[in-house]
Amino acid sequence: MIGVDKTNRISITTDDGQLIDSYTGPSFSLKNRVGRVLWNITCTLLFRPSPAPLHSWRAFLLKCFGAKVGKGVHVYPGVKIWAPWNLSLGDECGIANGVTLYSQGEIRIGYRAIISQNSYICTGTHDYTVKEHPLITFPINIEDHAWVAASVFVSPGVTIKEGAVIGACSVVTKDMPAWMVCAGHPCKPLKERVMRTDYYENKFNSGE
Repeated sequence: MIGVDKTNRISITTDDGQLIDSYTGPSFSLKNRVGRVLWNITCTLLFRPSPAPLHSWRAFLLKCFGAKVGKGVHVYPGVKIWAPWNLSLGDECGIANGVTLYSQGEIRIGYRAIISQNSYICTGTHDYTVKEHPLITFPINIEDHAWVAASVFVSPGVTIKEGAVIGACSVVTKDMPAWMVCAGHPCKPLKERVMRTDYYENKFNSGE
C-alpha cells in the first residue's frame, strides 16, 4: 500500500499498514517491478538506440508506459528514466543526454523548462529514523521556463519555481524562487534573472 502524509511524502507499507523493511523485502509491488522490467527492455532495444532527432518516437514510447508528454518535447536518448508513468512533461521542455529522472515519485517538468547534461532529479530517499529504513518519496516540480544547468542534484520534494536558473553542479535541497539565478552547495538565490527584450532587435539592426 501507498500512504501520503501532509507534506506529500509517500511511504510504502504492507496491506496491514506496516512499514516495509527495505533490508528484507522489495519496496515496490510486483506490478511496479514487472513494469520496470518491461520498460528497461524497451529502453534498451528502442529508446536508447534511437537517433537523437527522433524526439517524437521517444515521446511515443514514454506515453506507452504512462507518461504525460506535451507537444514538442525533446527527451534525448541518453536520458535515464526510472518509471515513465511518474513523469509529466510540459510542452517544448528539453531533457539532455546524461540526465537521470529518478522517478520513484512524481516528477513534473513545465513548459519550455530545460534540464541539462548529467543532472540528477531524485524523488526517492529513505527514512533513516526508522529501523526498517523504509523508502519514502516526495514529488519534484520544475516549473515553466526554469533551467537546471549541468550536473545539478535536485533533492526529493523540491519545487524550482517558474523561470529560475540553477547553476551547474549545484545541490538543491529546498524550493528555489521564481525568476532568480541560484547556485551553490547548498543552492541559494544569488540575483534576479532579468530577461532581455532588445536582443533580436539589436541583431537585426546590426545586420548579423
